[in-house]
Amino acid sequence: MVRNMSSINFSKQLIKGKIAELIFEQMFRETKKFTILPFGYEKTIPELAQYNKNVMVRKVEKNIRKAPDYVLLSHDKKQVYLVEVKYQSVLEVNKTKKIVQEILKLWDPSWLFIATPGGFYFSACNAIINKNGRIDPLPDKWVNKAIQEEYLKLLNMFER
Repeated sequence: MVRNMSSINFSKQLIKGKIAELIFEQMFRETKKFTILPFGYEKTIPELAQYNKNVMVRKVEKNIRKAPDYVLLSHDKKQVYLVEVKYQSVLEVNKTKKIVQEILKLWDPSWLFIATPGGFYFSACNAIINKNGRIDPLPDKWVNKAIQEEYLKLLNMFER
């Protein structure tokens, strides 16, 4: 049986993306500052699928397909953040800019978290646009460096 290399590459990227999501979720949960709610398409569509003949549901589904992956709720109940999570083997400014432009079409304000083998990045999408696609490293005030280092080791275990 001959495998299609493009499907293998797609699967590899899909798996890395899921790993990045799990790392984001666990890392932020460990800070004990937030309630983390899975929010994206994969989490909500299975329930909506039973209504697939409904025209309104199909319109809603179209928007949900572009929904960020998570909602972070601060424990003090003062902040809500919509967060899209991505994996990039190498941080790419142009790719990052395109991602945030797409997110902001429907989900403004929102944030972007990028996991790379070299570190984690996290910024408001509007700030990334203002910096022409540049995203800041994940600040210590969100997740302390010791926690970040442990999760970076974990991410890199899967990168090999």
